[in-house]
Amino acid sequence: MKKKVYLLSLGCAKNLVDSEVMLGYLLQAGYHFVDKIEEADIIIINTCGFIEPARQEARQAINEALALKHQKPAIKIVVIGCYVERSREELAKEFPSISVLSGVKDFPHIVNLIEGKKFTPSSQTFLYSHTTPRALATPPVWAYIKISEGCSHQCGFCTIPLIKGPYRSRPLESIINEIQALEAKGIIEINLISHDTTYYGRDLGLRHGLISLLENILGQTSIPWIRILYGYPEEVSDDLLTLFQEKRICPYLDLPFQHAHPRIIKMMGRGLDGSRSLRLIEKIRSKIPEIALRTSLIVGFPGETNHEFQALLDFVKQAEFDHLGVFTYSAERDTPNYSLGNPLSEKEKERRREEVMRLQAEISRQKNQRFLHQKLEVLCDEFMTNGQKFILARTRYQAPEVDGIVYLRPGNPKYLNSLRQAVITSSGVYDLKGKIIK
Repeated sequence: MKKKVYLLSLGCAKNLVDSEVMLGYLLQAGYHFVDKIEEADIIIINTCGFIEPARQEARQAINEALALKHQKPAIKIVVIGCYVERSREELAKEFPSISVLSGVKDFPHIVNLIEGKKFTPSSQTFLYSHTTPRALATPPVWAYIKISEGCSHQCGFCTIPLIKGPYRSRPLESIINEIQALEAKGIIEINLISHDTTYYGRDLGLRHGLISLLENILGQTSIPWIRILYGYPEEVSDDLLTLFQEKRICPYLDLPFQHAHPRIIKMMGRGLDGSRSLRLIEKIRSKIPEIALRTSLIVGFPGETNHEFQALLDFVKQAEFDHLGVFTYSAERDTPNYSLGNPLSEKEKERRREEVMRLQAEISRQKNQRFLHQKLEVLCDEFMTNGQKFILARTRYQAPEVDGIVYLRPGNPKYLNSLRQAVITSSGVYDLKGKIIK
């Protein structure tokens, strides 16, 4: 009888897709999965190694798994993914009781890794196809579609090219075949993900790769919600914005601006400072008035003065993003910015992060008020019973897992896994409440 497996996926949605691929291969091989780590014979931790907080989270998960192994020595601990790719020797030294350590190349060999069988190691970062077994870990009505792997940008602070290598696009036909198969299984929303979705297809010789991909999705599938995540601001073209007139493409863009002050943007190796970014935002909103914009920012960059931080706050005030995330700067070895050191204290970086988030909370609260008493289409994907019964849903303006949600009444499970019409009855800082129109 095959053993029981617990899989913990840390980090981004791109990591989750790799975890779903491992689940697919393990299911194919007859393994069984458990929701409680205490019941597992095999614990798999798919790690993130992007920044120090992610590595701390991974080390905590490893320690918890090894504590169980101390009680049950037969448990096998498999640690895999970005952190291992970056720091294999350090992890092996710190955690000698780990059973298997593997990086980002051998996800499809997970069965051989667990069973100790020989295989030919892959020479490059794994990128799945439509023929790869994959078991979705998301609700049954939406999925992530990874359209590429790696990154060819040279941002001064970023480790992704060091971990994943240069940008490699999946063949367009493979992506379409996967989406068609998911549609046949009832998927309503697809979320296109990549380290840079707007770069898609350049390595394949496609001049307007993302536009070609979207046109093919629109022409060859009937998926009602198509969402684009992780684009680069400087690569948002007029033609791409024109394509957003198609109602099946969610009016949503995730564009990491990272900072606003010209000196810091230049040091980061990024393309747009605050004034140019604001002009782009104005153009996007003029072409797509209802669009929801999300961004990511970094505070505490080496040498970030109070004046430069204030420039970032002013940018956030003027941009009025619908959704925003803030990271504190993490000095990463072998990156161009590593030589700058890490002069700001973690306490000061966290103070700056909290100040940006307080500002954004008020902006988000005001932005959410525009939905009051509106009738919106919502995707119902979860049922919650916590004293009261609610359907948890999202609008087209909310991406899964990173943005707010909509709490809906009546809390009847019959509404699950479907698109419904709802009236928004109240709004908060990040979340909305409403009632389903029967």
